[in-house]
Amino acid sequence: MTPISYRLPQQRNLVTSLPGPRSAALTTRRKAAVAAGVGSSVPVYVADADGGVIVDVDGNSLIDLGSGIAVTSVGASHPAVAAAVAEQAAHFTHTCFMVTPYEGYVRVAEELAALTPGQHDKRTVLFNSGAEAVENAIKVARLATGKTAVVAFDHAYHGRTNLTMALTAKSMPYKANFGPFAPEVYRMPMSYPYRDEAGLTGEQAAQRVISRMEAQIGADSLAAIIIEPVQGEGGFIVPAPGFLGTLAEWARQREVVFIADEVQTGFARTGAWFASEHEDIVPDIITMAKGIAGGMPLAAITGRADLLDEVHPGGLGGTYGGNPVACAAALATLDVMRELDLPARAREIEAAVMPKLHALAAETGVIGDVRGRGAMIAIELVRPGTSEPDPVLTKAVAAEALSRGVVLLTCGTYGNVIRLLPPLVISDELLADGLSVLADVLREQTR
Repeated sequence: MTPISYRLPQQRNLVTSLPGPRSAALTTRRKAAVAAGVGSSVPVYVADADGGVIVDVDGNSLIDLGSGIAVTSVGASHPAVAAAVAEQAAHFTHTCFMVTPYEGYVRVAEELAALTPGQHDKRTVLFNSGAEAVENAIKVARLATGKTAVVAFDHAYHGRTNLTMALTAKSMPYKANFGPFAPEVYRMPMSYPYRDEAGLTGEQAAQRVISRMEAQIGADSLAAIIIEPVQGEGGFIVPAPGFLGTLAEWARQREVVFIADEVQTGFARTGAWFASEHEDIVPDIITMAKGIAGGMPLAAITGRADLLDEVHPGGLGGTYGGNPVACAAALATLDVMRELDLPARAREIEAAVMPKLHALAAETGVIGDVRGRGAMIAIELVRPGTSEPDPVLTKAVAAEALSRGVVLLTCGTYGNVIRLLPPLVISDELLADGLSVLADVLREQTR
């Protein structure tokens, strides 16, 4: 790993039980001020964060294995990103690119054209969130093709707006009682190697989808296929080899826009700049957010110029989209990722973590599957001797790990997946300590 200088000590250190008294007091204030519909998985309040640690308001130092859901890949306060934010804010914080544009937006678009897969002519539009990026990718596909239907997949997560809820598979908590949803969205089966029938190849799983699309929708009505190359909230599901490529080739032949939702997988997280690269996929449009700007709100779609330029002036944009401070943060973040070779660091994390998790699976008998790419890794917890999901154990493991100073995130359609998303700049020692805590908790919970 490239040597990194940290501002805060990179160690786990608890000085109170969790949550501490100041966090508890903030929870009381929160209940009186913040809507109940906004949840938090961890009941501690942050005062500082750097590298792989979060320091709460009570002075506890926690190991961060969540990165704000894959956002703070370069750490939550990398000095280069913080300096870029401060410098830009000292000049101007906003003018609206649609009124008086600025170079930062153009530079980010140039960077994304160079980084995303494919050598074709590309265009980019910047937004604030992953959901916005997805919504606009669908808008572009529908306008450019003159077609309306969109295919999404089982276990997919694409956002919490009306259209992205329609694309998202899981009902609770994302969709329950929020309908009706946007029409002309069709759900297809995902390649889920752990739960698919034995021996089903990626190509066969894709042909299953293709036959249903042709029978139920028809390529003449289908504007786009949208898919996460590695599903995120649905359980870090890595499709079988050949699944993505077969679908992308079918879409190309039928003039269906193939959209890769790389909001969680993008920007070095999986060991490549984009997860599409693992399967040699060149999407027509890529949606991006999360890791793009070191924690500042920024999102993007980058895609074929002939698609994006089809949209009339004023048809894409937003008041804050491509905010100048967020653009400055993104440019600094990308520089850090290149300087530290964070795609390679993600592969190092995978090499360090995977053997330990496989050994833990053999020892405990409750890990049905270990999967992921790079620093996007998960374990699926099941009842011993079965493939039956065990969400109760999953919740208990995350809670006990937190009590010992390790922040873990859960996910999965069945609520039985623990996902590991450490900052890519986490030290080897801190990562090893976090994994040790996870292993101890799993052993104790399954005795």
